[in-house]
Amino acid sequence: MFHHIHPYPPYIPETATKLIVGTLPPPRFTTGELKEGDVDFCYGSRDGQLWPILDKIFDLNLKFETTAEAIFQREHFLFERGIGVCDMVASARRDKVDASDIGMLEVELRDLVAILQQHPKIDTLLFTGGNSKNGPEYFFRRKLKEYNISLKVVSNKVPRIHIFQMPDNGRIVKTVSLIAPSGAANRAVGSLDAYKRMKAENPKFTTIDFRVAQYKPFFLE
Repeated sequence: MFHHIHPYPPYIPETATKLIVGTLPPPRFTTGELKEGDVDFCYGSRDGQLWPILDKIFDLNLKFETTAEAIFQREHFLFERGIGVCDMVASARRDKVDASDIGMLEVELRDLVAILQQHPKIDTLLFTGGNSKNGPEYFFRRKLKEYNISLKVVSNKVPRIHIFQMPDNGRIVKTVSLIAPSGAANRAVGSLDAYKRMKAENPKFTTIDFRVAQYKPFFLE
């Protein structure tokens, strides 16, 4: 059974007011067998869409390559914009060596509540996925139960928005469950009425364009 260990510690600059929260990068990032076009950093898979989305939103002119410069570009952007990255999963076991969330077994979670207590400026969590089994919101809810904290619904429309209160100082933190920036989620995007309307109005409209429109207000606010 493959032991899928998260290869990166949380990246949370002192400027951070927002935190991107996912699960685990693909197994090749754990083994160090990166592919051409991968970036050795959070969400660095060449198949992932988070950095292409942010590149479009902020006009970053990012490099998509396995170089120190590509890493520096991302670190610099996160620091300047006050954004951190902290995935929920520290490690998991897999019968099949792939990147699927549903395939994770014996999952060990990071204590994101304790991490938030160490970073009092953070007021928004941006989940790269929802409450389906083994998604980032799903795991975060599991961790909240240990603290007897529950999420309060603000909006049930996609992307769903919740708030919760930190146990140490009463700080209110907002959570936003974005559609996952993965190719596997494209089918879900394609089934959304909002996407179908936009596609009908503009046949060149893509699933990445849809995510750019969804992500943009939450990353810019």
